[in-house]
Amino acid sequence: MAILALVDCNSFYASCEQVFRPDLLGRAVVVLSNNDGCVVARSREAKALGIAMGEPWFQVRLRLDGARPVSALSSNYALYADMSNRVMRLLARFAPRQEVYSIDECFLDLTGLADPSAIAHGIRATVPRWTGLPVCVGLGPTKTLAKLANRLAKQDADGDGVCDLATLSEVDLDRRLAEIPVGDIWGVGPRIAARLTALGVTTALALKQADSAWLRTHFSVVLARTALELRGVPCLDVEDVTPDKQQIQCSRSFGMPVTTFETLGEAVTTYVARAAEKLRAQQSEAGMVSVMIRTNLFRSDEPQYSNSLVLPLREPAADTRRLARTARHGLRRLYRPGFRYAKAGVALLALSPAGERQGDLFGDPGRRDRGERLMAVMDRINRSYGRGTLVLGGAGLNKPWAMRQSIRSPHYTTRWDELAVVRC
Repeated sequence: MAILALVDCNSFYASCEQVFRPDLLGRAVVVLSNNDGCVVARSREAKALGIAMGEPWFQVRLRLDGARPVSALSSNYALYADMSNRVMRLLARFAPRQEVYSIDECFLDLTGLADPSAIAHGIRATVPRWTGLPVCVGLGPTKTLAKLANRLAKQDADGDGVCDLATLSEVDLDRRLAEIPVGDIWGVGPRIAARLTALGVTTALALKQADSAWLRTHFSVVLARTALELRGVPCLDVEDVTPDKQQIQCSRSFGMPVTTFETLGEAVTTYVARAAEKLRAQQSEAGMVSVMIRTNLFRSDEPQYSNSLVLPLREPAADTRRLARTARHGLRRLYRPGFRYAKAGVALLALSPAGERQGDLFGDPGRRDRGERLMAVMDRINRSYGRGTLVLGGAGLNKPWAMRQSIRSPHYTTRWDELAVVRC
C-alpha cells in the first residue's frame, strides 16, 4: 500500500517572522497584504483572538481597541521564499520522491520505507530544530487522505503534530471521516460543499460512500476521483517535477493613487519585467499579453473605472522589451484621464516551450538571438546582485507608486545589509 505524507508549516508567514524575532513568540502576530490592507497570515494566538483571514487590518484594530495587543507586519515575500526553499531542501532528505505543492507544504512518498510514522515524527522534530519553523505531518494512502490527516494533526491541540490515517482500520477511518464536514475535504470548495450538503452529502464519509457515476453526472470527474481517494484508491500521483505554469501574472495595488499615463506605464513595465523573469525561468515564451487597470472600488465618493485588454504577439516571446512594448500599447488603449487608479496588473498567456515557436518568414533571427543573449545577461546580473539591479528605463527609478510596506521586517536572509546581528 502506498504511504504519502503531507508536511505543512504552521502559520508559515507569521512563523517566519517569529524565527528572527523571538520577542514575538507566544504573542498574537498577523502578516498583512499589499499596502498593509488585510490579514493574510495569523499566529495561533492571533487566531485565538478571533482575527479572520482576509479581515481588514483597520477593522481588527477598531475591534480589539488596544485591549489585546497584536503585532502586525508587512508581507516580506523575499524572506518567506528563502525560508521555504530551506524547508523543502531539508524535507527532500526524508523521502526519494517529493512534490512541492505550495510555498509552505509538500508531499513526500514514503512507500516502501521502514516505519513511515517514525519518519513523520523525525520530520516534526528536525524541521523546527534546523529552521525554527513548526510543522505538522499527515499520513495516508492517498494524497487526499494525507491532506486530511494533516488538517486533523493541526486541529488536535493536545496531539504531537502527526496524524496517521494509513494505519487505521476501515471502521476506525470511517468513524473519523464521519466527523469531518464535507467542505473540509481538499478540493471541495464552498459552492460544491453547499450543493453536496443540499443533496444530503454532509460529511467526508458520505462523500466516500457516494456513487462514482452519480458524482460524475451531477458534479465532475474530479469530485469522483476525490471520493475514490477517500476510499484509499490513489488517483493523484506525486509529481516529481512541478509542471510549468499555463499563465504568469503580476499585479499590485499602488501605495498612492496614480493619475498619469507615465506613472501607470512605469508600474506596468515593472510588472512585465517580473513576469518575464518567471517566464524565462521555466523556459517558456508567451503568445499573448493581458493588461488590467482599475480604480479603488471601495471609494464610493470617487468615479470608478476598470478595464482590461488581451493583445496577441506576432510570434511567442520571452524578451522583456517586446513584452513591455506590447503591454504599454495595451495600456495606452485602456487609459482614461480623470481617474485615480489604485491597481494595475499584467498576465502572460498562451505559454509554450521556448524554441518550439512557429517560424516568422519576415522575422530577423539575428535580432531574436541578440535579444535572448541580452535577457540571459540581465537575468544573471539580477540573480547575482539582487532583483532590480538591472531594469528597463521605462520602469522608473524612484517608484513613488510602489505598494506601502511601512512595517516590513528586514530581509534577514537575502540581503547583506539586513542580515540578523547577534550581540554577545
